[in-house]
Amino acid sequence: MTLLTPSAAARPRYARVLSIAGSDSGGGAGIQADLKTFSALGCYGMTAISAITAQNTQGVRAIHGVPPEVLQAQIEAVVEDIGVDAVKIGMLHSPEVVRVVADAIRRYQLPHVVLDPVMVATSGDRLIASETVQVLVRELFPLAQVVTPNLDEAALLLGRPIAGLEALDEAAHALRALGAPTVLLKGGHLPGHQVMDVLALADGSTVHLQSPRIVTHNGHGTGCTLSSAIAAHLAWGLELSQAVAQARTYILGAIAAGAGVHTGHGHGPLNHGFAPLVQQVFNIQ
Repeated sequence: MTLLTPSAAARPRYARVLSIAGSDSGGGAGIQADLKTFSALGCYGMTAISAITAQNTQGVRAIHGVPPEVLQAQIEAVVEDIGVDAVKIGMLHSPEVVRVVADAIRRYQLPHVVLDPVMVATSGDRLIASETVQVLVRELFPLAQVVTPNLDEAALLLGRPIAGLEALDEAAHALRALGAPTVLLKGGHLPGHQVMDVLALADGSTVHLQSPRIVTHNGHGTGCTLSSAIAAHLAWGLELSQAVAQARTYILGAIAAGAGVHTGHGHGPLNHGFAPLVQQVFNIQ
């Protein structure tokens, strides 16, 4: 990526991405993974922490929700001073927190919102209260540019399992019918040598994104990283289909680069910094 040279009349600034999500003390997912991804993809990352988790590669030990008014203050502080070109939303643990985020998106007209409906950790631990799911769908699905559930999250949202590749298309469009303009349904949890993701677009069309499965035990934070990478590419100015494709290319490289690395005793992280880009700078008048 080429670093743009500022002109005398222009003010240079970074591509700015805000992550609204939970903190992962193990560093592989959540806010920590998001910041690593933003940096690796040449963006300036900012955070509004929704919850603090005590977790590692083996599982989640404790979750402490940040008070809604503190989350609101974090978002306001970032938006009113630095500004935002794209938003990634991850773990939101309570209805009150969901409403704070939705209100901020509407009030500040935040652009390019990528919603990763984090509900289940890689370890299988439940990360969201049941009563929060309906509020999340009602309040945030219509405000997101794209929603990025995995199969477990999609099953919770639809109230039924998704069995096999042949069910992905229908499930993706069923999720879109809940109010999201576009849905990226990730099929990585299905067995097989190929991984199929389905992008259900607002015009009713479907894009299939397929790649060979990378054999690894280090998949912690994959969903967080992919949604962050999509937001980063949207902040650059790519249109959504391009942003998804580029983000997928990045995450496949991060998975492959970290596949053989030993971190902890459970599901290790990706190698987020395997191929860092020069930080993107824009000239604005």
